[in-house]
Amino acid sequence: MGQVGKPRRVHTYDGELGAAVARAQEGDEAAFAVAYRIVQPGLLGYLRGIVGDDAEDVASDAWLEIARDLGRFKGDGAGFRGWTATIARHRALDHLRRQKVRPRSTATEQDVLDLASAHSTHDEALEAISTEHALELVRGLPREQAEAVLLRVVVGLDGSAAARVLGKRPGAVRTAAYRGLKRLAEQLGVEGVTDDGPRTLGESK
Repeated sequence: MGQVGKPRRVHTYDGELGAAVARAQEGDEAAFAVAYRIVQPGLLGYLRGIVGDDAEDVASDAWLEIARDLGRFKGDGAGFRGWTATIARHRALDHLRRQKVRPRSTATEQDVLDLASAHSTHDEALEAISTEHALELVRGLPREQAEAVLLRVVVGLDGSAAARVLGKRPGAVRTAAYRGLKRLAEQLGVEGVTDDGPRTLGESK
């Protein structure tokens, strides 16, 4: 199923993440490193979808803030994932304001052709999101849709957590994510997309 199952696989680490965060809050630097290793891949993918090549720098700024404010965090592993995404989003938006640019797609027509799939399912679009080329395509979506897709599929947040990060209602975020995935599927040449939005996001509710 490729990326469809990713949020659930991400969630399997949330118990370990919550325990690591709790130890890190007590001053355990090794535990903080564990939390970083669990969260960073998804966070970096999310940032790449917003700021492109500047993602590493923005992530570094975000982690400095995360480390500084760690003592104020209250919650479990899933909560920490959402909290770090919120901080990263603020840093990304600050970065974009400083650069006076908006996220934009730099993908070429050949990039789209390279990602085109012969399988007529939404799964292929989801799988492709893990590639650098597809992250560029995601950046070309309307901001609301791009962020919803990135938070749901790349970071692995559920609808409620993604909604808190974006300051929106869960239903609105699920709709934006589905529309973004549908548009991405169309760009990738994926056919047969249906209106079974929640299931395409790897959730049953």
